[in-house]
Amino acid sequence: MNNPIVMALVATLGTWAMTALGAALVFFFKTIKPHVLNSMLGFASGVMIAASFWSLLAPAIELADGGPLAAHWVVAIGFLAGGFFLWISDQLLPHTHIGSKSPEGLPSHLRRSILLVFSITLHNIPEGLAVGVAFGAITAGNTQALASAIVVAIGIGIQNLPEGAAVAIPLRGEKLSRSKAFFYGQASGFVEPVAGVLGALLVTQVRPILPYALAFAAGAMIYVVVEELIPEAQGNNHEGTHYATIGCMLGFAIMMVLDVALG
Repeated sequence: MNNPIVMALVATLGTWAMTALGAALVFFFKTIKPHVLNSMLGFASGVMIAASFWSLLAPAIELADGGPLAAHWVVAIGFLAGGFFLWISDQLLPHTHIGSKSPEGLPSHLRRSILLVFSITLHNIPEGLAVGVAFGAITAGNTQALASAIVVAIGIGIQNLPEGAAVAIPLRGEKLSRSKAFFYGQASGFVEPVAGVLGALLVTQVRPILPYALAFAAGAMIYVVVEELIPEAQGNNHEGTHYATIGCMLGFAIMMVLDVALG
C-alpha cells in the first residue's frame, strides 16, 4: 500500500475509530467530573501543540528551504492562513462550547446538543487535514515523511480517545440517551477521513503547495488549541487550570517523545 491517499484514508479511519472508542465510554459513565474533563482537554491541547511543530512546521520549513520564497515566509503565510480559515469557520458555523450557554456563529434554531457536536466537528477538520497532508508529504521523497505521518496519526488518535469521551458524556448530561450521545460523539470525528483524503489528494496533485499545506494544518490546530481547548480545559476556577496544565504537559511530552523517537 504505497498510495498516500489510501494511507491517509486508512489512518484517518483509525483516528475516527479512536473517537468512537472514547465516545463509547458514555455507556459506562453518565457524567464526567470537571477535573477529569479539564485533564482530557488539556491533554488534547498538548498533543496538538507538539504535533503542530515537530510533525508539521518543522517538515514545512525543510521542504520550503531553497525555494523561490524564503522558508520562514512560506510557513508564516501557511500558518496564518490556517488560523484565518478556522476563524472564518468559527464565525459562520453555528456551534456552542462545552460549559457555555451562548451559541456562536450564524443564528440557528438547532438543538444545543447538535451545536455541541458542530463545535467539536469544527476542530476535527484540521486534525484530519494534518494527517492527510502528512501522508501526502511522502510524495516529496523525504525519507522520514512516512514515519512522521504515522506519528501524526498516532498522536491524533491518542488525543481523540479522551476527546470522544469529552463530547459524548456531556451530551448524555444534556438529557440525550446513551445511544444518541454515542452516535453524536463518534459522528463528530467523521469529518477527519474526509479532510484527510482531501488534504492528501491536494498536496499530491499540486506538490508546490505542500509546505504551505503543512503550515496551514499547523496554524489551524494552534487556533483550535488557543481558541477552544485551553479555555474549556481551564474551567472557571484556578483548580481547573492545574488539571488542564498537567494534562497539557503530559500530552505534549508523549507526542514529543513519539515524534523524536519514531520520526
